[in-house]
Amino acid sequence: MPDMPGMNMSAPGTKHADPLSGTIWQHTDSGTSTEPASTPAPMWMGQHHGWMTMLHGNAFVADTQQQADNSRGGDKLFSTNWIMPMAMHPLGGNGQITLRAMFSLEPATVTGRFYPELFQQGETAFGRPIVDGQHPHDFFMEITALYDLRLGQHALLSLYAAPVGDPALGPTAYPHRLSASEDPIAALGHHQQDSSHIAMNVVTAGLTYKWARIEGSGFHGEEPTEARWQPEPSANGHAVDSYSARLTISPTRNWSGQYSVAHITAPEQLHPTEDQQRQTASVMYNRPLGAHHDTTSMPGMDMATHATGDWSNTLLWGHTRSLADNTIADSYLAESLLKFHTRNYAWVRIESAARTSELVNPTGPELPVGHVQAYTLGYDRDYKVAPHLLAAPGAQFTVYRAPDALVSTYGRTPLGAVAFVRFRIVQ
Repeated sequence: MPDMPGMNMSAPGTKHADPLSGTIWQHTDSGTSTEPASTPAPMWMGQHHGWMTMLHGNAFVADTQQQADNSRGGDKLFSTNWIMPMAMHPLGGNGQITLRAMFSLEPATVTGRFYPELFQQGETAFGRPIVDGQHPHDFFMEITALYDLRLGQHALLSLYAAPVGDPALGPTAYPHRLSASEDPIAALGHHQQDSSHIAMNVVTAGLTYKWARIEGSGFHGEEPTEARWQPEPSANGHAVDSYSARLTISPTRNWSGQYSVAHITAPEQLHPTEDQQRQTASVMYNRPLGAHHDTTSMPGMDMATHATGDWSNTLLWGHTRSLADNTIADSYLAESLLKFHTRNYAWVRIESAARTSELVNPTGPELPVGHVQAYTLGYDRDYKVAPHLLAAPGAQFTVYRAPDALVSTYGRTPLGAVAFVRFRIVQ
């Protein structure tokens, strides 16, 4: 069961629940987000004293070369990584409690507080804005408790509480969604699309009926500080000062879409008086390939198929508006990942992301300068290197296209390349 596709860990007596509620019941995505029900979820799984336990994990050891026509970009050996232990137990008749945590060693494995990525913006390093680089994730990415209660055959009530967690805003964050799972670096539109996936003091309530779900969240809006080993007090405390709402639609096992909107209070450390409004919309399509019948004796699980391949796709729009000066930033993303012949992966990521003058003048006023396009192709292949552990050597190449305002700084078509080995925990 290397990927555990088609899992439906349903409450007793509700084995044939709707695909959307069955996917939510599993909680294998970030926060309370969902991908299509047919999406595989690699994990190491067991049972202990009535608890179903799962361990998910992904790590890249990567070397990147980001090269423009001048000194922009650079090269670095680094690691992006996360590990997520989970435990589930029935509670309250048709209810289930899930305890989940997520950790990352990136504060140690991404030196200098960022890794090179041309045209990337967001957060700070040593008190200055990060430009042409991506910050590491916090050691504590998520600490949460979830409770799900079935209200009949087609309705599900879900509650989520997290000192550190992911509010109902955006799709599954890029480190955890399948279509981005083989790409070792962040999407350029991360800060318009899913940057809230590590937030403080998150509370979420959601109601699912058949193929639709509505959620609301309260959370602390400021993004993490540079003190990434432990949650640190921000300039305005940790009060719940921001809110979001998300509508998720999943009409079949292979399709899922979401629209979300949020008011975020002072997300940027360098702009403490600037609140933001964010909107996102996304569509995901997943199709198992080469499926055949499979069964398991694990209670509460219905694994009807085991696929030797998979085709996962995401279309995503992110929109951020500054409530201080009405500046608008939009980003667009298309991702497609093909797993074929059991062990091979090929992927493409296409982006168009709004950038600002911070790229050329980090200390001056931040003004829009146009959209950067990025076109990425990659390939890797799995090898079993230890029990419950796969390694996949691979590489990806990116061609950027700069807007006119940035050509003198970067050239028209800078290039990026990453060689890596990806490690993954499996059954």
